[in-house]
Amino acid sequence: MSVFTPTQPPALAQGVVSAAALPAADVLRALDVVDGEGLTGEEVLRRQAQYGSNAVATHRARVFPVLWHQLRSPLLGLLAAAAVASFLVGERSDAVVIGLIVTASVGLGFVNEYRAEKAAEALHSQVHHQTVARRDGRATPVDVTALVPGDLVELRLGDIVPADLRLTAVTGLECDESVLTGESLPVDKSLATVTAGTPLAELSGCALMGTVVRTGAARGVVVATGPRTEFGKIAAGLDTHPLDTEFQVGLRRFSMLLVYVAGALTTSIFVINVVLHKPIIDALLFSLAIAVGITPQLLPAVVSTSLAAGSRRMSRRKVLVKRLVCIEDLGDVDVLFTDKTGTLTTGRIEYMRAVPAGGQHAAAVVRWGLLGTENEARDAQDVGGNPLDQALWRSPATADGRAGLDGYAQVSVLPFDHERRMVSVLLRDRDGRLSLVTKGAPETVLDRCVDVPPAARDALAVEFSAGNRVVAVAIRPVATGTQAVGPEDERGLTLAGLLVFIDPPKPDAAMALRRLSGLGIAVKVVTGDNAAVAAKVCHDLGLPESGVMTGSEVDALDDAQLAEAIAGTTVFARVSPEAKARIVHAQRLSRGGVAFLGDGVNDALALHAADVGISVDSATDVAKDAADVILLEKDLNVLADGVGEGRRIFANTIKYVLMGTSSNFGNMASAAGASLFLSFLPMLPSQILLNNLLYDSSQLAIPTDNVDEEQLRKPSHWDIAFIRRFMFSFGPLSSVFDFITFGVMLWVFHSGPAQFRTGWFVESLATQTLVIFAIRTRRIPFFRSHPSLPLTLAALSVVTIGAVLPATPVAHTLGFQPLPMAFFATLVGMVVAYLALIEVGKRLFYGAEVTVSPAPRHYAGRRHLRRRASRFSTAADLRAGTRTSPRSGPTEVAPRT
Repeated sequence: MSVFTPTQPPALAQGVVSAAALPAADVLRALDVVDGEGLTGEEVLRRQAQYGSNAVATHRARVFPVLWHQLRSPLLGLLAAAAVASFLVGERSDAVVIGLIVTASVGLGFVNEYRAEKAAEALHSQVHHQTVARRDGRATPVDVTALVPGDLVELRLGDIVPADLRLTAVTGLECDESVLTGESLPVDKSLATVTAGTPLAELSGCALMGTVVRTGAARGVVVATGPRTEFGKIAAGLDTHPLDTEFQVGLRRFSMLLVYVAGALTTSIFVINVVLHKPIIDALLFSLAIAVGITPQLLPAVVSTSLAAGSRRMSRRKVLVKRLVCIEDLGDVDVLFTDKTGTLTTGRIEYMRAVPAGGQHAAAVVRWGLLGTENEARDAQDVGGNPLDQALWRSPATADGRAGLDGYAQVSVLPFDHERRMVSVLLRDRDGRLSLVTKGAPETVLDRCVDVPPAARDALAVEFSAGNRVVAVAIRPVATGTQAVGPEDERGLTLAGLLVFIDPPKPDAAMALRRLSGLGIAVKVVTGDNAAVAAKVCHDLGLPESGVMTGSEVDALDDAQLAEAIAGTTVFARVSPEAKARIVHAQRLSRGGVAFLGDGVNDALALHAADVGISVDSATDVAKDAADVILLEKDLNVLADGVGEGRRIFANTIKYVLMGTSSNFGNMASAAGASLFLSFLPMLPSQILLNNLLYDSSQLAIPTDNVDEEQLRKPSHWDIAFIRRFMFSFGPLSSVFDFITFGVMLWVFHSGPAQFRTGWFVESLATQTLVIFAIRTRRIPFFRSHPSLPLTLAALSVVTIGAVLPATPVAHTLGFQPLPMAFFATLVGMVVAYLALIEVGKRLFYGAEVTVSPAPRHYAGRRHLRRRASRFSTAADLRAGTRTSPRSGPTEVAPRT
């Protein structure tokens, strides 16, 4: 994803600041839009042509950035310059060979990385983020990138604000603006104007693009889109990389390690060769080739290919990732917070029975429960999305209760919210009498009732201990003439009874939890359900019973205390959306990766807060928009498959790193040592580059390799100290056989420079390529772990090419000379001995390895902003849609006169 830098004049970039100082009615008039009606379809098209897409970034795969990514290595630049110098001083054949090899290396990396970029583009294009806008007088789902100045947008809990808005209607709206301002506390919003020049964090009458709705709802008019928004102006200054994951941070640290090693080797080799009076051009080319040789040039291509192939495999396993880097994040997860309903349970809630209280009959309890719905329902299709209401209405056992509803009409409704955890409905019967029916969480309903029978509390405890879900129903008469109800009316209620539902555990949930445990992932349940019910389900599924916390207990702790308490808690019950997000945020302050799995509107805040937000295809649009990963089935087994795939990709990437650094370091150290006693260069620069190219080509098959089960059992993190120890431990083992080869060529075959270089070329290529079979696994002996067929064929093919190349017509051009058959017999013995020595080294190295806990994660300050920017991206060229004219008024609002 690349970020677009806006080209608008500075005055036009202040739309939301100017709009905040004007009354909402003046802003609507300036934008030529009628509140409640919105723009017409024709006007939307005109403004889209004028202002372009509401996007701040592009996810289109582009040829030149990918090519530049391959060419930007300073070592390659120096090598190309040295090749030109070599050509000018008469070493033309060497210069041409070096040029061809460098070109082939760059081309190979370009083709693989560009294919991966195209795969990422296709993946990103499958994901659409929508918002609700009023157009032609109707509320219409609209892609966020299609918004234009003047659109009327509806905001609700968990939404990411899709553009800079001047609010026109507000109901208890609070927005989390930390992505822009760094302030952790949500900001209250209203319709009030502010003085001109008010700071961004104090624009109370506006909602800013990229921020999150924490509570409440609102409607607002778009005053700025895309790069003209406050979010867009900040995003324009970002690095083109969309996200810094732990994986990418590790790659950078690893690259710096190689820079230091390559710098030291290059400098020392160049100085040694000059001191020994070897030609300066040859010494320069040789030292630069050494530097290139120690660098795993195709590492970006290997990583990109792994991720692209991984996304295809995950798709087949019913896991859709919105961005390729999400795969690495998913493999890094070691704590999963998940909801209960539909994940650990079947999600098919069934009504069981009514438990009457206070002299009521069971049929009356059912009747009041049916009437206490937010919609004036007459069948199961009218009750809305509440699964408990749906189960009550569709159950054959409630048929008698449904028969007595015709005499009642709804007068007013106080909707359910996550603070009260109740819904209240004002009803009028056929005689004109008014009644208030309150239905909701038993704890909160009973607290508002008078004279609750002890038997009712005992019955509730029994149902909870059995793991059943319970809804309490209470009633009270209301004075004639009352037209509306508020929270203050939910007092002095009489308990009518309890409605009992069952949502049994999934048959395969216990196995899925065991799989996640085997992957080193601690599963914690975060639910709005009762603590006893959630604990019973977890007990039945075999989750550790390490503790239960309620939402009120969570609210009583500060962030540090909460982070400490999480480790000893398995179930968080009766938690609000804000508390869910706090729990996830507190866990992220500790080590490891944090995932949250949820599918409801009330999960959106926690999904935004997690390192990896996971939702399901059947989830609400708000939850799916907030998620990074979408499961096509709400099944923890599917999630376990995705985690395993992420770890498999990381494991295969590390194989390439460990093998490449150790073998290359050994070979280059051998070259440095040989320079001390040889009167000629031990290998020509072109031969070093060819060796590196052939070797790297074989490693492009690593993404297909199998991974040992034990490598998937816990998250893997970049450990530069481990890579450094591995390089310095196994590199010298390679050098041992290089020096044996030197002795064989000089003292057994009495080789001249050409044959000496040929022998070392063949031996070096064979040992460093075949060692993949030993290094790719910690198992001893290595043949207990089976490599993939493509990797096996690639490695054997490259070794064969290296052995045959000295006998081909191009051998003379490359500086090679045919080798005697006795050399190949000796080579077989050296390869076998080398692999045996590696096995001994593995036993010593891993036996002495000290396991170090990963350090706490410290992401770059703009990490979440980059992640948010991917939501507002398009495959189109952003610059094509940023034409301005003197009539570009909607981004700079002023009242009409």
